[in-house]
Amino acid sequence: MDKIIRCITDDGAIAVTAAETSDIVFTAQKLHKTSPAATAALGRLLTAASLMGTQLKSKEGIITLRVNGDGPLGAVIAVGDSKGNCRGYCVNPGCPTAYYENGKINVAEAVGKNGILNVMKDFGQGEPYLGQIELVSGEIAEDITNYYARSEQLPTVCSLGVLLDKESHEMMLSGGFLIQLLPMADDATIDKLEANIRTLEPMTTMLAKGMSILDICKKALEGFNLEVLDENNINYVCNCSRERVENSLSTLKDEEILSLPDERGFMEASCQFCNKKYKFTKQELEELVKRRNSK
Repeated sequence: MDKIIRCITDDGAIAVTAAETSDIVFTAQKLHKTSPAATAALGRLLTAASLMGTQLKSKEGIITLRVNGDGPLGAVIAVGDSKGNCRGYCVNPGCPTAYYENGKINVAEAVGKNGILNVMKDFGQGEPYLGQIELVSGEIAEDITNYYARSEQLPTVCSLGVLLDKESHEMMLSGGFLIQLLPMADDATIDKLEANIRTLEPMTTMLAKGMSILDICKKALEGFNLEVLDENNINYVCNCSRERVENSLSTLKDEEILSLPDERGFMEASCQFCNKKYKFTKQELEELVKRRNSK
């Protein structure tokens, strides 16, 4: 079971959020039949959405991350809620995979180094917050770090990792963390934190050693007194439903709705996040139009 944890130092100087998302990314890989590069990119963005979602102040809050680079992967989208649950997809899940000399997947090659990271925070009321920033690397973690620095003026260290089996390419481990300096941080705190970060191993290496997400937080903030704010289970969760599809159809003009059935007499809508299919007969679509016009 995947988990997410939020901690803060007792002096209020540093906040850290860490998550293991292995089951979530495994689910996404199976749902979307992703190539190794697509699995790594989507997995990193799903983890980021989970981490960032828990920072939303509203319980009904939703964060949507969209990375749109000039690489063969196309757009990658991940949605997270305030509990850390998330879902996502990519436009070209079967994109080719390139590797660095050390054998690691070249995510930047798939995503592209030129493009945009869009961040939308919907708090469940009022207008959503929209942020947009150019990609700096296409490796996702660096782009999230840059977003926080440029758009929210919040010094942040972001680490995201996805480990695949070298032969089967099946998802094995995934996780990440956000370490953020708060206004109480002084120069001594910053120096100590920077020294800790330089000694940290990659996220998936620490998970492979059996370290829990709390162990990882303690390692990152060694020498600080840490308080756990909360720890929760997280999952790949899609909120699609037949009612939501009907609501989407209702935004179309009457003639557009009535033109949807194929030669077999029905239309089919597929959820991009979970691939669940919803079928509507010609009669059901006609009734939808009648209901809308009778209101």
